[in-house]
Amino acid sequence: MLNLRLDDFMVELKDGSLKNVGPTNKKATAKLFDVESAEAREFGDKRVKLVFEDEDGNEVQVSLFPEDVRKIAADIERLEDDSPVFE
Repeated sequence: MLNLRLDDFMVELKDGSLKNVGPTNKKATAKLFDVESAEAREFGDKRVKLVFEDEDGNEVQVSLFPEDVRKIAADIERLEDDSPVFE
């Protein structure tokens, strides 16, 4: 299930193209639940792309620098040691 929240978001559809309307202060939050597949792969010369997909084909991609991937890996290791989620 993909949950997408858009704040202060307005676009104009003209001649088949989307155009920003209003100020550029827009924000968005995307959440993907019930992930069926997840993978990590190279993205360009300096990043890692994490790709998550649910059973409906909704997909979220996140591009991170290696140091951020290492922080996430450390967080997961810590959870494996301390969290009941991994019991």
